[in-house]
Amino acid sequence: MRNHITVTIAEQDYTLVAAEDEAYVRKVAAHVDSQVRSVNEDGRISAVNAAILAALNIADEYYKEQEASENLRRQLKESLEEGTRLKMELSEAKREIFKLQNNKK
Repeated sequence: MRNHITVTIAEQDYTLVAAEDEAYVRKVAAHVDSQVRSVNEDGRISAVNAAILAALNIADEYYKEQEASENLRRQLKESLEEGTRLKMELSEAKREIFKLQNNKK
């Protein structure tokens, strides 16, 4: 289902058509509005330039978060591999203990 949602970014109203729910669309629009306002706090640049700078800031955030996410995935994979290796070592140690205990009898 497509939702028609009107949001305000930099004092300009936009009607968006989105599959996402209204709360999500408003959250995204608020983030964009915040970015545009932060690059144009003193109103000295055009709306187009403010939008471009805001887009660059958002793209920068996106790529940094993507890199952080990839680092977390890599760390998780390494941790899982280490866990698997330790389980194998534990299993081998248990077999050795069992052998040693049976040899004493």
